[in-house]
Amino acid sequence: MYRTKGIPEFDRYCEELDRQAMDGNGEEKYLVKIIGNGIAKLRFDFKYGDHIPRNRIPREYFDKYQVNNLWKLNLDSNWRLVYTMRGTKEDVMSLLIEVLDHKAHDRKFGYHAG
Repeated sequence: MYRTKGIPEFDRYCEELDRQAMDGNGEEKYLVKIIGNGIAKLRFDFKYGDHIPRNRIPREYFDKYQVNNLWKLNLDSNWRLVYTMRGTKEDVMSLLIEVLDHKAHDRKFGYHAG
């Protein structure tokens, strides 16, 4: 098993999502479920996602989180979980950064101009 940990912003996002899901919002319930499933996959295999080439890593990730590697996990056909890995070969932790829908992901990583 591998460790996972969210940055504070990720944890706050998930807490708010949990609150909204408990209020009965179907989309938020679905997101909570697929995020949980994604985290479970990363706890089993930290390389479950797709490696993002260094030239595609947004500057804000270098500045805010000092990443030297970045990965994305497709939670479904529309939602992406972005994370980096920290630690050593013996003790790897996936640091969870954010969840983006497909359109926001493509904009942030420069895959589409729109």
